[in-house]
Amino acid sequence: MKLLSVMCKRCTLIFVCFLLLFFTSAVRTQHVDELRAVKLTLAGSNLLYNDSAIAGAMDYLASIGINMVLPVVWARGYTMYPSDVMHDLFATRIFPDFSGRDPLERIIIEAHRNGIEVLPWFEYGFAASFGQQGGQILRRFPEWALHDREGKILVKNGFDWMSGINPDVQDFIISLVVEVLDNYDVDGIEFSDRMPAMPVEGGYDSVTVALYQSEHNGALPPENYADPGWMRWRADQLNRFYERVRDSVKVRGEYLINASSPNVYPWGYSEYLQDSKTWILDGTIDHLIPQWYRYSLPAYTYEVEQTLFHTPPEKHHKIYAGMLMKYGEYLISPDFLLDSIEAHRSRGVRGEAYFYYVGLRDNNNFLGDLLAERLYTDPAIVPDREGKIWRHKALIVNEDDEGALVNGEWREMEFPSMGYRPHFLRASGKDFAEIKYSFDIAMSGWYGVYAYIIRSIANTTQAPFTVYSGGDSVMYFVDQQSMHRDGWQKITDVYLEPGYQTVVRLSTEGVEENKSITADAAMLMLNRKLSPDVIVTVEDKSFGTDHVHRPGSFHLYQNYPNPFNPVTTIRFNIPQTDHVVLSVYNMLGQRVDRLVDNVLEAGTHEVKFNASHLPSGVYMYRLQAGRYIESKKILYLK
Repeated sequence: MKLLSVMCKRCTLIFVCFLLLFFTSAVRTQHVDELRAVKLTLAGSNLLYNDSAIAGAMDYLASIGINMVLPVVWARGYTMYPSDVMHDLFATRIFPDFSGRDPLERIIIEAHRNGIEVLPWFEYGFAASFGQQGGQILRRFPEWALHDREGKILVKNGFDWMSGINPDVQDFIISLVVEVLDNYDVDGIEFSDRMPAMPVEGGYDSVTVALYQSEHNGALPPENYADPGWMRWRADQLNRFYERVRDSVKVRGEYLINASSPNVYPWGYSEYLQDSKTWILDGTIDHLIPQWYRYSLPAYTYEVEQTLFHTPPEKHHKIYAGMLMKYGEYLISPDFLLDSIEAHRSRGVRGEAYFYYVGLRDNNNFLGDLLAERLYTDPAIVPDREGKIWRHKALIVNEDDEGALVNGEWREMEFPSMGYRPHFLRASGKDFAEIKYSFDIAMSGWYGVYAYIIRSIANTTQAPFTVYSGGDSVMYFVDQQSMHRDGWQKITDVYLEPGYQTVVRLSTEGVEENKSITADAAMLMLNRKLSPDVIVTVEDKSFGTDHVHRPGSFHLYQNYPNPFNPVTTIRFNIPQTDHVVLSVYNMLGQRVDRLVDNVLEAGTHEVKFNASHLPSGVYMYRLQAGRYIESKKILYLK
């Protein structure tokens, strides 16, 4: 096993949502083992529907100290990634709204770029649909349905259930889990209150009954669905399924975390046969995140103590808080949030998982910023990583960084809604132009090589990227024309040894004379599927510091109010005296106002922006101080 340390150095991290650049601090910070996770759902947020929103979300989560995201990948009878399993069984490859996209891939890239771990969340579990009589799942396989004593499809709290004891259903779910683990460089998986689970009223479908009879000398299950022996038998069937899941996960890597956020025990057992007490005792799961979703501090504290009571003390370190932050119109109050965290932290619980993401962003990011300022001031390593950094931040070289060598006839382009930063380069195929990207590699391992692609109808479909490794080189051709989304695109994986070296080259060689190429940032990310034994220690002094917006670092805050009419306030931090330019642009990239253009002292500054001379619409304000650049959207409504 290789034991390596990341060298302390100044580096740049790019916030992809428009123009954000952070210049890191080299100040040594404290590190803790602590779970800071957040669930990403479809409900109440358009996050998964927009690639730039995904990038901005991961940037923000990193800035407030979040170290894990749990994105939904299975809901409403569909996957949120292109699935061959679903296509073969149901002729629907992905949730219809995501056709032509892969939200999971985008989340993984943007999260890992920021050093955030990703555990795909199979949200619906054994629920086939919500209020749709089983949807496409039970239309195709009616024998998968869970039945009550009257022979009807069991519906509980609006969810239409499959039988989690049916071997075909179990195999189907495991095939989805395996598909995700095999096709994506993830850090584990997460189940929830619907898997493994079965409403206690169910189990009277023909398949489950036949299995029961085969083990009970032909006897039928008890009519009383709450019969203790009948409950125990069904729960044990679900437990054995979960052991299969664990084995399917761990055979692909011991580093993969098997997490669950079930209903609270013992209520979850009596209502849904969720035997979370056994899961943690038997080592089926690595992280137990019970849903302590309560609306008062006494009720919350009671559930915390109940979970700890039912768990041996030597297993308490596997328990993390499942906190209800946002649901429908409900948003947790700041006092209740902080008091709840104090309640479980004082009892030895080492971290939180929030349901769900949008609660951090409501009210101008109030709760997210509150956590960063009050609790998550120091960076945290995900527990079970033995005090080591599992996902360290990506190495990025932009076209105007020192690591980029630019030769030939390039034109500098600037469009606020395009590019990794506002600038990128364009060259014609009739002229010679090249750019080489060099990186300071700190550890041996397999790296994913990515390029930030700016697409245009004028570009070539054969942009030649050469990737270098160990004295060899391979050329890859990337379509910069027909793909309909800009952003990071993976070129290949390559094995690299430590040292400062050129890894990527893009040139106009072989490009059609009537076509162009564009050049933006290049990125390297350690591929954990290919390099699971590489250990990154906390000696990387920049780890965790480049995203925390303390008063001693650059930070541009969201304007307030937003939307506004016609005056809003823009606030920003600068850590040292510097020349500062703060400008406002329309969505065509035209500057419509310059609010600041002078030397300011270190500290927090506020500027009023009066838009009364402008038409209603979306604008963008941009802050530049030295090499630091950041921008945010604003909405002006008359």
